[in-house]
Amino acid sequence: MARGYWIAQVDVENMERYGEYSALIDATLAPFGGRFLVRGGRREDVEGVVRSRSIVIEFDSYELALACWRSPAYQAIVPLRAGAALADIVVVEGVSAR
Repeated sequence: MARGYWIAQVDVENMERYGEYSALIDATLAPFGGRFLVRGGRREDVEGVVRSRSIVIEFDSYELALACWRSPAYQAIVPLRAGAALADIVVVEGVSAR
């Protein structure tokens, strides 16, 4: 089964408020098995226009990734991020295991 991912490009505008969001996100991901693969860190922008932070969160399936995104727990913290950062986020399905 193919895994699911949240892929985000984020520009933080209010670090204090974004910190409130960051402090809560792990608990919203846990029931769906979400785990960070990329959370900031070193980078080199090699092509195109991107935001200042890259984030990749992996789930065991695309369905779990969407269910987490749509969950009341995650949607309850979205306003914290929305007031603190500009973000481009996509939920995608990974390549099926062979």
